[in-house]
Amino acid sequence: MYLLAFVVSFFLLCFSVPIFLVFGIGSSMAALLGLNLPWSVLIQVSFGALTKHVLIAVPLFIFAGMVMLRGGAASRLVEFATKLVGHWPGGLGIAMVISMGFFAAFCGSILAAITAVGTIMMPKMIEQGYPKPFVVVLAASAALLEALIPPSNAAILFSALTNVPVSQTFAAGIVPGLILLVFMIGVVFFKCRYIKSAEKSTTQEKLIAGRNAIPALITPGIILGGIYAGLLTPSESAAIAGVWAMIMGFIIYRELTISGLIACLKETASITAVIFAIIATATFLSVVLTYTQLPQRIITYFTELGAGIYVFWLALAVICLILGTFIEIVPVFYLTVPIFAAIITSLNQNLLHLYVVFVAFAGIGMITPPVCVGVYTAAGVIKEDPAKAFKEVPLFVGVGIMYGILMVFLPSAATWLPNILR
Repeated sequence: MYLLAFVVSFFLLCFSVPIFLVFGIGSSMAALLGLNLPWSVLIQVSFGALTKHVLIAVPLFIFAGMVMLRGGAASRLVEFATKLVGHWPGGLGIAMVISMGFFAAFCGSILAAITAVGTIMMPKMIEQGYPKPFVVVLAASAALLEALIPPSNAAILFSALTNVPVSQTFAAGIVPGLILLVFMIGVVFFKCRYIKSAEKSTTQEKLIAGRNAIPALITPGIILGGIYAGLLTPSESAAIAGVWAMIMGFIIYRELTISGLIACLKETASITAVIFAIIATATFLSVVLTYTQLPQRIITYFTELGAGIYVFWLALAVICLILGTFIEIVPVFYLTVPIFAAIITSLNQNLLHLYVVFVAFAGIGMITPPVCVGVYTAAGVIKEDPAKAFKEVPLFVGVGIMYGILMVFLPSAATWLPNILR
């Protein structure tokens, strides 16, 4: 019956059935028919997963990002970054990476970050002579910063799965996120150093752009400052971020309208529904894993095999790379993190290190065919054929693997700041 459930899930995935249905149908078949469990068990576990307090922050951060997009904050950030570094070799590409990293930090949605920043920057880059395929894949890759730079929904979901405090997971992503930012800038400089740069902005233009961007620039300080000062929970900080986003949109920048706010609410509901549907059905799989004791068996196998930590990291990298080519990062989280976390704990390793390494390798799937949802989204922004962009994917996959390997051998990147803030 387990084999049948796997085969059914695989075929559903091949026919592009929504991933929450793949999880739900396959796992429920295994639970109901293979383990003879009642529906009540699945429903109880699913309800328990959805009612975790930490998950309240997910829709709130998404809402804040949507409002900042429609309220003018995103455009001010992009303009400021362009004025600062647009004249550098590969300057417009570097500006997009910086803007994407900053906006993604409080957007809560990788795809929304691609749309927000890409809509502004990608046409400018193409007009400046940047190759379209490179621009598409760069936008998709840079948006992966959202999974590391706090406040990140990936960090929130990881904390929900492992019971690690969100404040610790947020802190763990800061240094690795900045390192990834440097990697992306390095790729742009290497690839685009011969492209004609934009004209250097005057000091006055930089000051004006910086002044206009100040309200948006202080947003992460408001969010993270409240958390680490012990004044706010992650959910409360997310709510304040939403309020501050509306203040910027309605009062400071005056670009947000009532109809725009309603559109933000609809988009937030749509994105949240997808995420929570995945969470709800993915918990069916956790029931199957619990009753079959698969994690314990894997741990026993690793122990008896005498495999070291680097064998585990290799296995994690291969599994994440394979899964990431077919499904998005959120379902990969719920499919594998419970097993990985159990193994890493048995090996006396830090769960924060697992979070960073996991994101590094799972995130590569966002730009890897056949799914590569990030590439398809970025290509849609400029009406480009996604297939034409695939030739640039190997470069960014190679950089992503190098970054992942660095994170494996540099656990302090993930643990240093959380230890200081603890």
